[in-house]
Amino acid sequence: MTAEELIRIRVQNDQDVFAMRRLGREVAETVGLEAQDQIRVATALSEIGREVLGEGIDASVAFLIQQEGLLITIGFAAEAGFRPSDGVTLAGRLIDLIELDPAQGRISMFKRLPPGRPRPSAENIRARLAKLAPTTALDELRQQNRELAETLEEVLQLNTELQETNQGVLALYNQLSEEMEETNRGVVALYAELDEKSGQLREASDAKNRFWATVSHELRTPLNSIIGLVRLLVGPGGEPLAEEQLHQIQLIGSSAETLLSLVSELLDMAKAESGRLDPQSSEVDLVALAERLRMTLRPTAGTDEVALTVEVSEASPEMFVDEVMLTRILRNLLSNGLKFTEAGEVRLAVSLDDATHEMVFEVADNGIGIPEEHVERVFEEFFQVPGPIQGRVRGTGLGLPYARRLAEALGGTLHLASAVGAGTTATLRLPHRHGSAPVVGRVLLADDDEEFRITVRRMLTGFAAHIDEASDGLVALETMAANPPDLALVDLLMPRLDGAALMARMADDERLREVPVIVVTVATSRQYPREAHTVISKHGLRRDNLLESIQNALGRGDRGAPAEEQGKSPGARR
Repeated sequence: MTAEELIRIRVQNDQDVFAMRRLGREVAETVGLEAQDQIRVATALSEIGREVLGEGIDASVAFLIQQEGLLITIGFAAEAGFRPSDGVTLAGRLIDLIELDPAQGRISMFKRLPPGRPRPSAENIRARLAKLAPTTALDELRQQNRELAETLEEVLQLNTELQETNQGVLALYNQLSEEMEETNRGVVALYAELDEKSGQLREASDAKNRFWATVSHELRTPLNSIIGLVRLLVGPGGEPLAEEQLHQIQLIGSSAETLLSLVSELLDMAKAESGRLDPQSSEVDLVALAERLRMTLRPTAGTDEVALTVEVSEASPEMFVDEVMLTRILRNLLSNGLKFTEAGEVRLAVSLDDATHEMVFEVADNGIGIPEEHVERVFEEFFQVPGPIQGRVRGTGLGLPYARRLAEALGGTLHLASAVGAGTTATLRLPHRHGSAPVVGRVLLADDDEEFRITVRRMLTGFAAHIDEASDGLVALETMAANPPDLALVDLLMPRLDGAALMARMADDERLREVPVIVVTVATSRQYPREAHTVISKHGLRRDNLLESIQNALGRGDRGAPAEEQGKSPGARR
């Protein structure tokens, strides 16, 4: 990097320091530095000059111009033993770069030129500096006073602007505060309205469920009477009937049975919505169940062109499940397949998924299929796929919603895959467990979300002997005091007493201290309570992950497996 020398001056006394200060200011102005930077350069030179003279050292100061800025070097005898003090430190704060090399007897200072300005000619600068008249100490002091006065005036102006800015900020803050308070009032009012609407929806839902239950109960008696009378008329011992009479009476009986089945589905759906559809599990022979379904439903095909086949894997021919619920689900799926298949096959395949420990029931047909945009909508109550059905009997729109609710009550899932003209495949997945003994005795479920409690209760069906529920931490403590659980599932975000405080209270109680705790939460913080054995997320919670976490917490699972493999979030173990 080339540098051209502009001027050089010797510093041997105080008069020379004043001259060096003035010269530094003039050079800074000539090379194009701003007014404030000119003062900074002059002040830095004055501080270093006084410090060098204070040590009794003579020095020489050279001003050089570079492409990037102004370079000033102060040279002195290396053997003089110069020891830098506050002057050098202050100078370093005023300029861009300072380098001190006592061994070489040199101090270098650098000040960058403003960007975008061309570098002035060194010859022009030297010519201008040569015209400078000598200065006295009094002249320099007067110049310093003028600079101080100008700086003070600028400071006062900045203070005035700062005060105006502060007033503006304060006014803006007050305005934002008022808007925030108004927004908060609106939010509170909105919450109140939402609570009111939620209450109205709950009342409407309860009224609907009561209506369904009442209507179902009131209709069952006359329908059973009609079915009984039809059986008396067409059965042995009855009066002989003409062929047309027999046909009409059988139609009446068939319609009554269909209506009774619909009424039963309505009642069960009302129970499922209120969370009162409790499975009664027992050991079920899947081979026998599948064969009964095949024999019962085969005549409903109405043509020899549709074959109904069943296949049960030999890996697990039995499972622990509510047989009535499972039968209703499969009968519904098979009936739909037979209803909408003109020719081909409706097939029920039962197998065990070793990876998820679930029993998989697949009902596949090659019927008319369902458009992709309606595949999920068929699980909405009373929804029917639009379009012609070519003479087939149109359903009520309750069969598949009813089947899915039964599947959820059993702790499983029901999904469809279909395409127009390519048939439909319904996949029912249920948790598989052989044997009737529950794995855990009593489980406490502490969560303020009632729907989530219902979901977890279904997942624990057959796995836990007793399930206690609590809507907050205080209720949980009262429940545990009456019946200490074998395991606790705790949500972190609960009213009155949150999950962390609940676990702290449990740790202080000798009866509850050893109860394993699994945190089931949507919170993403990694500062989980140390009392938690495991932390799992509510998002995408599956039955197999939940049961595996419970077994690990009880000391019956593979504790050596990484948390990621078990579907858990990182959590502390006590």
